[in-house]
Amino acid sequence: MANFKGHALPGSFFLIFGIWWSLKYSFRYMNQNGKNRKMNYYYRKIEIIDGGVRVFFAIIGILAEQFVPDGPHLHLYNDHDWIKLMNWQHCTMYLFYGLSGFIDMLTFLFPVIPLGLDRLLMSTAGIIEGILFYYHVHNRPLLDQHIHFLLLYTLAGGVICTFIEIFLRDNIVLELFRASLVTAHGTWFWQIGFVLYPPSGGPAWDQTSHNNIMFITMCFCWHCLAAVIIVAINFSLVCGLVNRLKRFRGEEHIGIKKLTSDSNSQAALLNDTDEE
Repeated sequence: MANFKGHALPGSFFLIFGIWWSLKYSFRYMNQNGKNRKMNYYYRKIEIIDGGVRVFFAIIGILAEQFVPDGPHLHLYNDHDWIKLMNWQHCTMYLFYGLSGFIDMLTFLFPVIPLGLDRLLMSTAGIIEGILFYYHVHNRPLLDQHIHFLLLYTLAGGVICTFIEIFLRDNIVLELFRASLVTAHGTWFWQIGFVLYPPSGGPAWDQTSHNNIMFITMCFCWHCLAAVIIVAINFSLVCGLVNRLKRFRGEEHIGIKKLTSDSNSQAALLNDTDEE
């Protein structure tokens, strides 16, 4: 994990789901919040697939952390010391997000399971990641600590938002806000990789420079803004597409209705002619 690829992997997972959620929730909102029975059936299927993909990503993350050439290979302790605790911490993070996806699948497969349980487990996974990262960077250089601590802001916002969703289900504002936070969380993982482990092999950042810390803080704000813009663009694109489809279906329906009316008029006219 202590390399660029190790940060790009979870960053890609969070980024993919942030963008996907912004599209999924926007589409459901534009279709009357899934009140239509047929649409509601498809939404349930999508939620099950959503949870399954999260479980798959979690398994990929755990395997990557454990079985890279210098990984712990499922060994936690030897005769002298702990083995690759950083990898084990990241495996724990993936484990809880995988559990959240698994509970999502069960929630929509078995109606007997309370609906808010999926959001509760999702917020719990965020809390676990926050705890792990808070104690992840102790005794490390100042810039390294700061750039990791900034992840806690997106995590805290996501946890609070997800917890509120337990009680305010299918609230488009909360869902899109969570999607933007997850998107920013993913892009910031990539930023950490570029700063601490430059893939181009360029000069390393000065870990003690206060100016670097100020710039990184400002850069984090830009990431949050970019995430909001991405979600807003996705919402606009979905709105435009759904409205266009609705207009097309409406015109098609009107055309069929008009054609039927003309046919009935012609039939009535022929009947009158026959009677005469």
